[in-house]
Amino acid sequence: MEHWNEEAFSGRELLRPGRWCVAFLADWCPFCRSFRSMFETTDGPADTSLAIADVTKEDSPLWDTFRIDVVPTIALFQDGKLIGQRDGRPMQGLERADLEDLCRTAASPSKSAASRAG
Repeated sequence: MEHWNEEAFSGRELLRPGRWCVAFLADWCPFCRSFRSMFETTDGPADTSLAIADVTKEDSPLWDTFRIDVVPTIALFQDGKLIGQRDGRPMQGLERADLEDLCRTAASPSKSAASRAG
């Protein structure tokens, strides 16, 4: 699993080809720590690589760039373009079902327009 900071991105674009699911996590967040352990042990969809983007520093530009209000947040990229995003729920975080739903929804052209990719 790759671990990134803001240098992996150019604005809202990921500087990597292929399909990536990126978890934006902060070390100080208990919900991120819980989600991280699940995320690091999941295989994810066959065509999708997984990575963690560190937003521990509250002045990280990734907070504003991806409009992150709550961590953990997960985002799906295809050939650098953001195609879907799921924000954590306050005081709850995210679950495996959120990861699976993001990948399934973003794979469907009719539903991806409804995601927060804009």
